[in-house]
Amino acid sequence: MANVYGYIRVSTKEQNEQRQLNKMIDKGVEARRIFVDKASGKDFNRPQYKTLRRVLGEGDIVYIDALDRMGRNYDEVISEWKYITRELQADIIVLENETLFDSRKFREMGDMGRLMEDQFLSLLSYVADQERKKIRQRQAEGIAVAKSEGKHLGRPQLNLDTLSDKQRDALTTNYSRWKNKEITGVEFMMLLDLKKNSFYKIVKEYEAVGQ
Repeated sequence: MANVYGYIRVSTKEQNEQRQLNKMIDKGVEARRIFVDKASGKDFNRPQYKTLRRVLGEGDIVYIDALDRMGRNYDEVISEWKYITRELQADIIVLENETLFDSRKFREMGDMGRLMEDQFLSLLSYVADQERKKIRQRQAEGIAVAKSEGKHLGRPQLNLDTLSDKQRDALTTNYSRWKNKEITGVEFMMLLDLKKNSFYKIVKEYEAVGQ
C-alpha cells in the first residue's frame, strides 16, 4: 500500500516550521510521516531527508512546500528528483506550484512525459544558475560600493567605545571585584554579557587606558 509523506526544511533552528507543517496536515499527511530538517539546503547530507529516502517505496508520494525546501543546489535537486521518481518509482508534489511540480503528470504521459520532464528540469537548472549568478554579481557590486565609501564590512569591531552604557557601568563597578577574586571571570563575563575572547579583549583595553 502506498504511503504519503511530507518533507520540511528550515535553514536554522530558530526558524519556525509550523507554516509548512500546517500545509502537510491539510493535505492529510500523518504526523509520523512528516520529516523535518533544520539545516542548510546546500547539500542533501541531512538526517531526516536520508531517513525519508530510505523508507520511500514505489507508489509513495512526497509533499514539499517549495522546491527550495528540498534543496538549493539545483543540480543535486534534479538528481534527487530523478532518483525518487524514476529509480524508486515514487512521486513528488511541490505545494507552491502543483500545476508544474507534480511528477505524476509526467509519469502518466509515458516516454513523452519523461522527455518533457527532462526538458523542464534542465530549464529549471538553467534559470536557477542564472539567478545564483545575479545574486553573486549584486553581492560583489554591493561590496565594491561599500568599500569605495569606506564602510567597514563584516561584524562591527568590539571595543570600549562600542559597549553599551549598561556594559560600561558593569565594567567599572565590577573590575576591582574581579581582580580581588570576589567574583569569578565567568560571573564577570555574564555581567558584561560578553563571550570569553571579547571579555579579555575589553579588559585588556580597559587596563591599557588606565581604567
